[in-house]
Amino acid sequence: MSPFTGSAARTPSWEHLRVDLTDGVATVTLARPEKLNALTFGAYADLRDLLAELSRERSVRALVLAGEGRGFCSGGDVDEIIGATLSMDTAQLLDFNRMTGQVVRALRECPFPVIAAVQGVAAGAGAVLALAADFRVADPTARFAFLFTRVGLSGGDMGAAYLLPRVVGLGHATRLLMLGDPVRAPEAERIGLISELTEEGQTDEAAHQLAHRLAQGPALAYAQTKALLTAELDMPLAASVELDASTQALLMTGEDYAEFHAAFTEKRPPKWSGR
Repeated sequence: MSPFTGSAARTPSWEHLRVDLTDGVATVTLARPEKLNALTFGAYADLRDLLAELSRERSVRALVLAGEGRGFCSGGDVDEIIGATLSMDTAQLLDFNRMTGQVVRALRECPFPVIAAVQGVAAGAGAVLALAADFRVADPTARFAFLFTRVGLSGGDMGAAYLLPRVVGLGHATRLLMLGDPVRAPEAERIGLISELTEEGQTDEAAHQLAHRLAQGPALAYAQTKALLTAELDMPLAASVELDASTQALLMTGEDYAEFHAAFTEKRPPKWSGR
């Protein structure tokens, strides 16, 4: 996403999210614990707009996406979204579904790593938000459920049919998206849906430790690695190696590459600038 912005000021507060920025780490918390952080139209829109703003912030080096209370996110609010969509016309429904997809695209396209800190339920749209993150750090209580067919809709919602086979393979993705059965933490780790399984109650701390490690690293190298991982999913090998070559040539002109050599020569840790 481009760092260039118009005349609008940064949003000072968000109605549906709690946002903290400390030492280069943005922590975005879904804050409806009484509803297991079920998403509303406003929450989707806030996530979309916030991710666009943070992507222009040079100070953001990593992001932790978390849910307040005993669950990560139970998906779309049954009353406030599913009930409301029954009275929408086709154009309104298309606008809504495009908006949910824009959130997933923003998670994949933002120029910093995203870590989902998952405890308890990550269901429906909540499971896809976790799936769209670069890392999923999970508590033993975590359980993922892609519930879209359970409400009579396609399992391929919000890019799930694109992302999930690439994370866990087509066989597991077919089972999870068609049947909607919950996957608990041990199985999720076994099939590759979880990046790190923590001790109970340690998920937030582990997610922030990883975020701070990433925030202190070579930010431009991480951003380009993330961009290549997403872009090359659909590329033939020849196009991929050419894109890799041009990316490396660009990064070899950067300050961080020269800093590594200087630090190696001087036998000291590198001081990454993200340039």
